[in-house]
Amino acid sequence: MPINVLMPALSPTMTEGNLAKWHKKPGDKVAPGDVIAEIETDKATMEVEAVDEGTFGEIVVPEGTQGVKVNDVIAVLLGEGEKAGAAAPAPKPAAAPPSAPRAAAAPPAPTPMATSPTAAAPDSRIFVSPLAKRMAEQAGLNLGALSGSGPGGRIVKADVEAAVSGGVLRTAPKAAAYFEMPGMPAYEELPNNNIRKVVARRLTESKQQAPHFYLSLDCQIDALLKLRGDLNARAEKDGVKLSVNDLVIKAAAIALRKVPAANASYTEAAIRRYKQIDISVAVAIPDGLITPIVKNADLKGLAQISAEMKDLATRARAGKLRPEEFQGGTFSISNLGMYGIREFAAVINPPQGAILAVGAGEQRPVVQGGALAIATVMTVTLSVDHRVVDGAVGAEYLAAFKKLVEDPMSMML
Repeated sequence: MPINVLMPALSPTMTEGNLAKWHKKPGDKVAPGDVIAEIETDKATMEVEAVDEGTFGEIVVPEGTQGVKVNDVIAVLLGEGEKAGAAAPAPKPAAAPPSAPRAAAAPPAPTPMATSPTAAAPDSRIFVSPLAKRMAEQAGLNLGALSGSGPGGRIVKADVEAAVSGGVLRTAPKAAAYFEMPGMPAYEELPNNNIRKVVARRLTESKQQAPHFYLSLDCQIDALLKLRGDLNARAEKDGVKLSVNDLVIKAAAIALRKVPAANASYTEAAIRRYKQIDISVAVAIPDGLITPIVKNADLKGLAQISAEMKDLATRARAGKLRPEEFQGGTFSISNLGMYGIREFAAVINPPQGAILAVGAGEQRPVVQGGALAIATVMTVTLSVDHRVVDGAVGAEYLAAFKKLVEDPMSMML
């Protein structure tokens, strides 16, 4: 009997998603565990695996369709001997939301100055693992020029790595499509994906609903930098390399343990004060921003925090985080110091009550013991939701954080 493949719910709050890509076409054999599609959710593009065996019979929802409701039929899987069309009529796929580009017919579309070339349909199927495919796309490699060393000639990670080091034919860059309108310079349109839309909506709501206020403090980090250097020298043989951000995460978490009133969020009924300290860390990805979570950060060692952050950041950029790895968190950190930003104020990550913005460490003149000296100083700014964290609590938290950063050995106790 034909089996309807339904739009999966990839997180507890997901109600719809975009069908980004099909990995199977009608007639392909499917086994449990095979990747059949990529679904774009609120925060990531996730692969969907088959749970049944059969032959891919019909694609109901084409790739690129936006706003597909959870549990809508997206494809039909056929059993042995069955033919396409044998399945019961499937519900119509969800239409693109009204805000989709050019969905409305009223105003005429802008006149294109140049258009992107239409990609030719491949004349033969290329077998490639999902990881190797992503790596090839990021490197701009032409998969058709690669030879696969995996089972059945499948292109795998090692093949892409060898191609990158050896040099193979790269895909030709696509020409951008530019438009012009009266009184405006030529422009190109980059359609907003789900990640951009959700980030825009949540941060707009945060600024509108949460009364932000800001507290800034300078921290001298010479002792922290020395401790980091000493620990890295000792752990080099184990492949451990701590970053300043790893120590900042640890200090932020211990400061929350010392000032638990800052580890909270606001609801209309009550203030929620969390027992667990889960630090959300802002990570830039090609499609926007995501905040993977280091859970129980106050209880973990620096090496474990460092390893987790490297893994989370790598998988975040590849769109491979599980929902529970970026949804939740009790406090956020946004670090732009690596870009040379001296100080900034971050927007609170709702429903959390605060976010710590971390600037670059730089040498500045300071007064020590009544004399002028030079120290490495890092400015941090705490953005606070005044509904849940008062000014005194915010100041107490920053004081605890500063003490830990300037005396980093105390974090080891």
